[in-house]
Formats: sequence, C-alpha cells, structure tokens
Amino acid sequence: MMRVLLVRGLWVGLVGGLLALVVALVYGEPAVDSAIAYEQQLAHAGGAHTEDAVVSRSMQRTVGLGLAMAVYGLAFGGLFALVFAGVSGRFTRFGPRGTAAVVALLGFVAVVLVPFLTYPANPPGATDDASVGTRTALYLVMVLVSGVALVAAAVLARRLASRYGAWNTTVLAAVAFVVVMAAVAWLLPAVDEAPGGFPAAVLYEFRMATLGMHAVLWATIGLLFGWLTERSVRQRGRSAMMAAS
Repeated sequence: MMRVLLVRGLWVGLVGGLLALVVALVYGEPAVDSAIAYEQQLAHAGGAHTEDAVVSRSMQRTVGLGLAMAVYGLAFGGLFALVFAGVSGRFTRFGPRGTAAVVALLGFVAVVLVPFLTYPANPPGATDDASVGTRTALYLVMVLVSGVALVAAAVLARRLASRYGAWNTTVLAAVAFVVVMAAVAWLLPAVDEAPGGFPAAVLYEFRMATLGMHAVLWATIGLLFGWLTERSVRQRGRSAMMAAS
C-alpha cells in the first residue's frame, strides 16, 4: 500500500509541477524579464560591462525552469504521500479527500506561506550577492522551524482532544503555532535586499507569481491525490463486496 501511495504522490506532484510551470511562465517570467532589464539598465548607466550568461535566458526560462518545477513537484509529491500515510486515520477522521486536502493546506502554510511572509522571494536585480547565502540559510531555517512547529501543534491537538474536544484543541494548536512562528520571525534577522529604486510593481508581481505558483502546486497535489485515493478505496470496496457475494 505504501508503494502505491508513494507512486501516486510522485505522479500528482509531477502534474502539480507542470501546472505550476504554466503559472510561472505566464505570470512570473514577465516580471523576471523586467527585473533583468532594470538590472542591465543600472549596469549600463554605471558604465559596467554586462557579461553574457553561461546559460542563455531562453534556456533558463524553458528547459531550466521546467526541470526545476518537475523535480520540485516530484519531491514534494513523494513527501506528501509519506505524510498522508502517516496521518491518515491517526490525526484526522476525514476520508481520503478530506485528509489529503488538510495535509496539502497545512503543508502549504508551513513550507511556503510562513517562510514567504518572513523572507519573500526576490527577482534578479533585487538581490544582494553578498547576502544571498545568509538569506537562503535563514529561509531554510524558517522552513524547518515551521515544519517542526506544525508537527508539534498537531501532536498537541491530538493529545488534548479527548479532554477538551477536537474544536477547542484545534484552535489552541493553531494559536500556539502562530505565536511560536511570530516569535521566531521576530527573533531572526531581517534581510532587506531590494534597492531603493527597484520598481515596486515588478517586485510585487514576481512575489505574487511565486506564491501563486506554489499554491497551484500544493492545491493540485492535495485535490488530485485525494480524488485518486478515494476512487481506489471505493474500487477495492466494490471488489470486496463482489468477492463476498
């Protein structure tokens, strides 16, 4: 059963990655082109010579981006399947569709939304080469802490549910998660890389496209995985009934 779920997760993750690629091409790449044009304009104004990229821009926006989104979708699709198998029937009383939707929503919040609110993505021209390593490390720390805090909140809600009720403990766990992550975001250093003259509209469009791309990926994984799993359960139930009769 675990193998079936894992393969299913990989497939839906790949589909989600391809759909996210469409969002990136339609909404994200125009913002990237505008950011690169701004960066080149600054370089020319300062008399600097811009070197040609080792990998062409057309290759980056097609093959490079496509491979990146496919790998990203496969990775999180597989991880999603493992988490689904671990929590199904233990932390939720929902069916396959409901469980998959909850796992996808919480995964999006922990892996994407919370780190994004603290360290939002920046396009080319809005990053500082000297601080990009530090910013990346802080972002990964935020992802790790957010994931651990989410698991801790889920365990807390499960352990207290029998005493205080599922609704009360869910609200308590959610509040605890928000408080912990707000404290972590306050403690971690801020990294403001965008230069003062960088177009605010380009920065906004790039960040919204990035967030939308991730939202499409996680929504596809949750909805498609839940639908396929529920259909599989129903088919097995029909087969069992026919065999018994």
